Order: sequence, then C-alpha cells, then structure tokens
Amino acid sequence: MTKQTFLFIILALFAISGVAQIRPVTRPTRTQQNQQQNQPARQQSAQPARQNNVQQQSQPARQQQTQPARQQSVQPTQSSTSSRDKILANLAADMVYVEGGTFTMGATAEQGDDADDWEKPAHRVTLSSFYICKHEVTQEEWEAVMGSNPSNFEGKHLPVERVSWEDCQTFISKLNSITGKHYRLPTEAEWEYAARGGNRSKGYKYSGSNTLGDVAWYNDNSGKKTHEVMTKSPNELGLYDMSGNVKEWCSDWFNREYYADSPNNNPKGPSSGSSRVGRGGSWYYGATYCRVSYHGGDTPSDHDSFRGLRLAL
Repeated sequence: MTKQTFLFIILALFAISGVAQIRPVTRPTRTQQNQQQNQPARQQSAQPARQNNVQQQSQPARQQQTQPARQQSVQPTQSSTSSRDKILANLAADMVYVEGGTFTMGATAEQGDDADDWEKPAHRVTLSSFYICKHEVTQEEWEAVMGSNPSNFEGKHLPVERVSWEDCQTFISKLNSITGKHYRLPTEAEWEYAARGGNRSKGYKYSGSNTLGDVAWYNDNSGKKTHEVMTKSPNELGLYDMSGNVKEWCSDWFNREYYADSPNNNPKGPSSGSSRVGRGGSWYYGATYCRVSYHGGDTPSDHDSFRGLRLAL
C-alpha cells in the first residue's frame, strides 16, 4: 500500500465519522416530526372538552340552588297560612250582632243646621238583624287576604286606606273564598242604624257622643294621618270609629233624591248610579262630615288615603 492510498483511507473514515455525529441534531426523524405536529392539536381539542365537562357539572348545581327559592316564593308556608287563619279568626270574633229594629234615618233634630238637603226628609226605616265589625278593616287583615298593602300610612293596626269600592269587592270575594262566610259591605241604612247605636241609641249627633273628639279622629285632632283602630271611645253598640279615621264605603249607589222614595223595609239604595255611598267622615274631614246622618257619593274607582271599609254579615 502506498503512502497516498493510506492517507486517502484515513480521510474517508474521518469524513464518515463526522457525518454520523451531525445527523441526529440537524435532521429529526419523521416520527418525531409527526409527534411534534400532533401534540398541540391534541391539547386544543382536549381543553374545550374539559370546559364542557365543567359547565355540565356546574349547571345542575345552580338549578338545585335556585329551584327551591322559586318554590318558596310561590307556595305559602305552613306558618304564613296559620298566621292568616288566626288573623281571620280574630276578624270573625270582632263581628258585633246588631238586633233589627225601626229608626228615623236622615236629618233628625240633633243634626240641627248642619244637615244638608240630601239628608232630608227624615224617614222611618225598619231593618232585619245583621252583624257589623266593631272596627274598620285593618292593614293586617287586608294583607292577610290580598298579599299586599296599598295604604299611605303604614301600620298593621291602622285602617287600610287607598282602596276603591271596586277594590273592596275583590277583597270581600277573596275573603269569602278563604273563610266560606258571606262578608259584604253594609247597606247605607244598616251603617246609619249601627252608627246611631241601634236599639240602644241615645240620640247623639256623632257616633257615640255629642263631643266629637271623644269618639273620632278628624281634622282637628288627627295630625293629618290615620290612627290605630279602637283607640277612641266606642258607641252604644261597642263599635269604634264610626265617626272619623277613614271614610267607609257602603254597598248602595248614591242619589240625592233617594230618601224621598226610599222603601221602609231593608232599603238597599237606588238600582243604578254613577257613585257609591261613603259614610262617617275621616281624619281629613271637618266635624260636619262625621255626623251619623251625613252621606255623600264617590266614584267607585276612587282610592284616597282617607277611604277604607267596614265589613258586615
């Protein structure tokens, strides 16, 4: 072997050895390339799947948390029903029996010059026995039936106000549905007979006294607001606030000429009209409107902070 041939072989071997050391660094295999390309795709497709799983797991949890709350707001609890029943039982116990009889309705002598022309003529009326509540309907009683309180002056023992004649009919209908009784508004004749003290009447100008401040909250002593029921003295039948506090709706239509042709037995008012009778005056009115014979008419849809109601049976 010549010296040149030997050198050629050495250089060839050196060249082959250098290429073998460089190849793994500069040229990755196809398998490695495919793994590098596929790995990000798998990460992207897996991440939304995990998010979907989280959403699917958390959604039932939210439904379980919110569903009972909705049911509680719709369905009355046993405690609230028991409270309502107690309130309405007390209302029933406060109904006062009024024995029927005959009285003079309208502008009787004790009313003097305060009487208006439409309170005349004074006329004899005979009524059957009935029940009437000793107090005006309170806000607690109204809310127990209606689930809301429309009053301007708030307090559970204050008389409910800002109720129209039409609102009162809705209240009474619901009340009767709950209790199975036949509550109603009193007729105007029943109201006046009861305000005068029925067959125990002593002939007072106001309901229970000739001194209005003893039995009524009216504009001179009310402080421009309603007051809790039964805080003044009662009349001869044990009825409170028949004069003052809130003006009370009656069932009758109002007609200034009605007294001239009113039936003598259990009159129920005109057969039609545009306004309904209101009685008793209120915290807002002066003394003349709180007299037992005063009557006036109001649009059935009127609702003011001096209008309320009293129940009869």
